[in-house]
Amino acid sequence: MTHAPARPLAAAARRMWRRPLESWRGSLRFRTILITTAAASIAIIVAIAWIALAIQSDLFDSRRAQVLDDTNRAVEFAQARAAAATVPTDRAGVQSLRSDMLDDLATAATTDLIVGMPIAEQSPDDVPSGFKSDADRFDEPMLSEGLREQVRTRPESQWWQSIGLPSTSGLPVPTIVVGRQLDVPNVGVYEVYLAYPLSDVAQTLAFVQVTLWMTGIALVIIVAGVMWLVMRSVAAPIVDVARTSARLASGDLSARLEPSGEDELATLARSFNQMADSIESQIRELAELSLVQQRFVSDVSHELRTPLTTIRLAAGVLHGERESFEPVAARSAELLYDQVARFEQLLTDLLEISRYDAGSVQLEREEASLSEVVEGVCESMRQVAWQHDTEVRFRGADGDDVASMDPRRVRRILRNLLGNAIEHGEHRPVEVTVAQNPTAVAVGVRDHGLGMRDDQVTRVFDRFWRADPSRRRTLGGTGLGLSIALGDATLHGGSIDVWSHPGRGTHFVVTLPRADDGAEIVAPIAVEPVDEVTAGDLRAGNGPETETLVVRRSPDERDGGEAS
Repeated sequence: MTHAPARPLAAAARRMWRRPLESWRGSLRFRTILITTAAASIAIIVAIAWIALAIQSDLFDSRRAQVLDDTNRAVEFAQARAAAATVPTDRAGVQSLRSDMLDDLATAATTDLIVGMPIAEQSPDDVPSGFKSDADRFDEPMLSEGLREQVRTRPESQWWQSIGLPSTSGLPVPTIVVGRQLDVPNVGVYEVYLAYPLSDVAQTLAFVQVTLWMTGIALVIIVAGVMWLVMRSVAAPIVDVARTSARLASGDLSARLEPSGEDELATLARSFNQMADSIESQIRELAELSLVQQRFVSDVSHELRTPLTTIRLAAGVLHGERESFEPVAARSAELLYDQVARFEQLLTDLLEISRYDAGSVQLEREEASLSEVVEGVCESMRQVAWQHDTEVRFRGADGDDVASMDPRRVRRILRNLLGNAIEHGEHRPVEVTVAQNPTAVAVGVRDHGLGMRDDQVTRVFDRFWRADPSRRRTLGGTGLGLSIALGDATLHGGSIDVWSHPGRGTHFVVTLPRADDGAEIVAPIAVEPVDEVTAGDLRAGNGPETETLVVRRSPDERDGGEAS
C-alpha cells in the first residue's frame, strides 16, 4: 500500500520529460530558440569567466607590486632611522631602539601586521627576542619555513607568499606576506615580515563578479527574447505554410496562403498559391477524365452485354451442331464459342474494376470458416488441376479460423490465385495452407514453377500485365484477375503478399482481419516459405545466397494484373 503513489509520480515524470521532447521534435521555433540561447549562454559564461579571471589576476598583480614597494620603503626607512639613532649601551636602550624600529615600520608601511625575529647566526647572544605589532591576527607560526629560509639566506632580496589570515567571520582573508632582513647596527640582524590583507581587493573582485554575472544573465535573457521575436516573425509564416500544405495534402484543394509584403516569405506564399492552383486544376482535370473513363467503361460494358448475349446464344447453337460441320467450320465454331466466353468474362471483370474505381463496391459480410471456404475452392479446381497434371495439396488451419468476410469475394481471390498456380506450376504440386492467430486468418498458395524476377514481382498486380507475353493463357484469364483479387482483399481490410524467385516458384499470402474493427493485425503465415528459409540456411555454407524479393501490397495500391 505504501508504494501506490509511485506510479502516478512516474507517469507525471514521463509526461514532464515528454513535453520538451515533443516540442524539440515538432517545433522549429522552440528548437532554434533553445539552440541559440544555449550557444549564447555558453559564450557569455566563457567570456565572463575569462574577464573575471583576468580582472582577478590584474588586481592581485597590482596589489602585490604595491605591497612589495611599500615593504621595501618601510624597511629602508626603519633601517635608516636605526642607523642614525644613538648606539644603545644597555639592554633597556636596545629595547627602546627595537620599539622605535617597530613604530617606524608601522608608520612607513600601510599595514600594522608586523612580525620580526632576530637571526641567531648574525646577532649577539644578548639580543632581545623578536617583536610584533599589537594585532593578534598575525604571528610567527603562520609563516612557512620555506619563506623564512629564503629571507634568512638571501638578504639582498625580499620575498613574498600568499596565506589565509584568520578573521572574525571564520573565513580566511587572502593576505600577502612580505619578508626581508633588517640590519640594526650594534644590535643585530632581524627577519621582518609584513602582512597585507587583500580584503579591499576581494570586495572589489566580488563586486566585479556579481556585476559580470548579472550582466551575463541579462544578456542571455535579451538574446532569448530577441530570438523569440525574430523566430516569431520568421517562423509564423513557415508554420502557416506547413499547416496549409497539410490541408492541401489531406484533400482540401481550397487551402491557400495570405501573402503580405514583398519579402521572400511573401514570394514563397504567392508561389505556393500558384502551385496549389495548378495542382487543383490538374487534379480536377484528372478527376473528370477518370470519371469519363469510368463512365465509358461502364457504359460500353453494359451496352455490349445485349449483343454479346445474342452472339453467345448463336455461338452456343453453332457449337452444339459442330459435329455436322466440315472440320474447318467445326474448329471455327469451337474457337468462336471459347472466345465469346472469354469476352463475356472480360466484360464482367471490366464492370467489377469500374465499380472499384468508382468506390461503389460493398461487402456482404458473414461469419465463415476460411478453411471451409478454401477447401471448397480447391475441390472445384481439382478438375482443372487434373487436366494440367497438377496435384493440389490442401492443409486447413489448426484451430478456430472463423472470421467476418464476404465468402463470394474470398472464393474469387482463391480461384484466381489457385488458377495462376496451376497454370504456371510446371506440373509440380501446388500447396494451399490456411492458418490463424487471434488477430487474423490467412491462406497461402505456393507453387514450385517458373517463379518471377524482382522487377516482375513489383508489377504482378498491374492491370493486363504479363510476365511472359509470349506464353499462352491456358485457363483463359483476362489480365484483371489479380487486380480484382487485390481489391477484394483490400475491401476486407486485408492484404496480399507475394514472394517469388526464378526457378523456385511463387508464394501468395492473403491475410484477412478477423473483425472489421481497424485493429492492427499480424500475419499468421510468413510470406517467405519455410522450405526456402531452410534451403537458404543450407546454402549459407556453400556460398552467397541469392536474394529474393517480397512485395507487400498496402490497402491503397489497387491497380494490378494477372500473374504470369
